[in-house]
Amino acid sequence: MSALIESRFQPAQAAQNHHLAAGEPWLHTLRRGQIFRIVDLEGNQAVDTLFYSAADTDEHYSAADTIQRQGGIYLTTGSVLRSNRGRPMLTIVADTCGRHDTLGGACAAESNTVRYALQKKFMHSCRDNFLHALAHADCGLGKRDLAPNINFFMNVPVTPQGGLSFEDGLSAPGKYVEMRAEMDVRVLVSNCPQLNNPCNAYNPTPVQFLIWEADAGHV
Repeated sequence: MSALIESRFQPAQAAQNHHLAAGEPWLHTLRRGQIFRIVDLEGNQAVDTLFYSAADTDEHYSAADTIQRQGGIYLTTGSVLRSNRGRPMLTIVADTCGRHDTLGGACAAESNTVRYALQKKFMHSCRDNFLHALAHADCGLGKRDLAPNINFFMNVPVTPQGGLSFEDGLSAPGKYVEMRAEMDVRVLVSNCPQLNNPCNAYNPTPVQFLIWEADAGHV
């Protein structure tokens, strides 16, 4: 599943333009109809992302509902990101990368230990980033609210034996994925700080977020 489609929206007309440093978290609220673009500035940087309904944070992005309804495990243009109540949260409307992961999950102290080495346990991780952002936002969300996330720009094929294989990414500098919010949503991002995975050449890099208003009519 790959649908490479470029956006009609121009960066110069974006209502918001934010650069997120390598390895840092970000929490933001999107309003229904807004267009949200994530730009992989230097290539093959995993952007771990979760979405919550702004009206009721018990409703959140569901990998299971999304995969089941679209009949595939990868995300690209046309994919509808669904909640644990089966409702559309966002729709991918443009994508120049072509495939994004729904299964690999977020790196954590535990996975760093299992996958790499015992001494890696205390290195920064996406799970820690998520919790750090939530703790400072005072938004009522915490550890129990972390669900399986999307890894934008990450390439995690399923092997013939049913396992997961973390491969080199399909992205490149300037590639992006763009979504339309179908409801008011809170976006929780960890710009992955992982230093042990060769997919990003052991070098986390910054990403860019662009947001256009619902009535932006740029062609």
